Amino acid sequence: MEAISLTTGRLVLRPLLPSDAPAVHAACQDPEIPRYTPVPSPYTAEHARAFVEDSCPAGWRDDTAYTFGVFTRDEGRLTGVMALMRLALDEPARQAEIGYWTAKEQRGRGYTAEAAREVVRWAFEDLGAERLEWIAEAGNKGSRAVALACGFRMQGTVRGLIVHNGTRRDAWTATLLPSDLGLPSPTPYLPWPGRD
Repeated sequence: MEAISLTTGRLVLRPLLPSDAPAVHAACQDPEIPRYTPVPSPYTAEHARAFVEDSCPAGWRDDTAYTFGVFTRDEGRLTGVMALMRLALDEPARQAEIGYWTAKEQRGRGYTAEAAREVVRWAFEDLGAERLEWIAEAGNKGSRAVALACGFRMQGTVRGLIVHNGTRRDAWTATLLPSDLGLPSPTPYLPWPGRD
């Protein structure tokens, strides 16, 4: 897919550019980002350059991950990075996983939830996704708050799902269907009657 941009009331979500590498590098110095994501630690300027110039464009080109830099509309400041990954948008699966991190200085302003709602809308309405998944290491309350704010429904804690820094860790998972947001879905959903 060719990379695109999305906008919200306060944000621009766009492909990262080589000129964004210093801001990505600076944001990833916050120890909370590599604590809960696969971002390397220590995070070097070369890591940022490779992410922005190589990994992100390849994800769009190869349809493996659609990664956006999230920027404020007024000042153009990086608030974080958001991606749709584990893409399986062809029939019958039509699903993907959403992931994100937020720059420390931009937390608590609702930017990540605002951006995530727009990516969810785009995934369901434009990409034809019928199921989105969110996975985070158990204990990542900030990430969970964003997922819940977007309408994701918690599925529970999965034992040993994530391997991070050489250890297997439990993960929280949640899912979102178009019907959760009042949107139509081409494939009917038949929930198990005994579902909680």
